Amino acid sequence: MDINSFVNITSRAWSIPILAHFHQGVPGRQATLLTATGAGRTAFAQSMKHLIEIGLAERNPGHGHPLRPEFRLTKTGKIAAKMAWGIYQSTEARDHDIIRKSWTLPILSTLQKPSYFSDIKRNLHAVTDRALAQSLRGLEEREWIKRDVSPIARPPRPLYCAINEGAMISKITSGEVFGGTELH
Repeated sequence: MDINSFVNITSRAWSIPILAHFHQGVPGRQATLLTATGAGRTAFAQSMKHLIEIGLAERNPGHGHPLRPEFRLTKTGKIAAKMAWGIYQSTEARDHDIIRKSWTLPILSTLQKPSYFSDIKRNLHAVTDRALAQSLRGLEEREWIKRDVSPIARPPRPLYCAINEGAMISKITSGEVFGGTELH
């Protein structure tokens, strides 16, 4: 999968939690997924619709009721779900809120090595300066990244490096995003 596909997957807050729970074996019924993820009905419906639109999930034909649909993963959805489960396993439950933020996972996937702000922005074409700065600040507060400013560099440029849970997520996502299978 390329970085743009990954950004698209993470653009809905509940996409990664839904995929992770699918991989864990939670049945594809709406009620069970709602309970497992803790998502609200509207947010869940939007994320599920998004996963269907990008080809990672589909309605299970012949199963479910129109008001209680059943879903299943597509072939490419199973690959994304495996990665989502790896992300969930590497984090504490108290940190799942930051995973749902749009730019957290794409930023961490670009930090296989220490990078400058401009390098991260170059890899994430769609991110604005403001969104990137706020996301980096939030990740730094969680101690998922470390920001170092060299005292001898002119002008001073902060260098960002994934640490702790951020480093684990970076390792999990970078293998799929920058060298894994192609998602369509």
